[in-house]
Amino acid sequence: FGTHDRAQLQRGYLVYKEVCAACHRLNYVQFRHLVDIGFSEAQAKTIASEFEVEDGPNDDGDMFTRPAGLSDNFPPPFANDKAARASNNGALPPNLSLITKARPGGANYVFALLTGFGDPPSDLELADGMNFNPYFTGSQIAMAPPLSEDAVEFADGTKATTEQMARDVVAFLAWAAEPRMEDRHRLGFKVMVFLIILTILL
Repeated sequence: FGTHDRAQLQRGYLVYKEVCAACHRLNYVQFRHLVDIGFSEAQAKTIASEFEVEDGPNDDGDMFTRPAGLSDNFPPPFANDKAARASNNGALPPNLSLITKARPGGANYVFALLTGFGDPPSDLELADGMNFNPYFTGSQIAMAPPLSEDAVEFADGTKATTEQMARDVVAFLAWAAEPRMEDRHRLGFKVMVFLIILTILL
């Protein structure tokens, strides 16, 4: 019977857009999917129009850029993986579309990683450009602490603490990894009711 908190998902999208999207892709989500988290179609169109995507070729055989539409995927922040590595100390920022499914611990791991940055122990020497995070393999991660107090301003007045932003963006990423969860739960409930009635009849 699990459902998503639409207000939390919208806050999480804002955190992704303002913080995470500078480095991380969201390859498997289209702008039309934002309607599923409580945005109106007009709002989703407005959000999409803030991004540009490559299209074409045109009649002259050239590629061109245009404002994104509802049917477009979120565009990547870098042109290719090499450009992404060059901007991130040699590390490739992972695609976040399925991150809560791709890591052991799922959403709990992602939340712990986002909030786990701190000072390294005295016996650990960090490599150049690395940051200490005990939840990351090897405890050294190229990503700097992405969240800070009041990094975003939520429209609903929610206080943008580091923990609150982490919870919201993790909820958004969990939805992105499984956007049809609620439909699957509803179908599963109907199937169970049908099987119970069928069992009684049999």
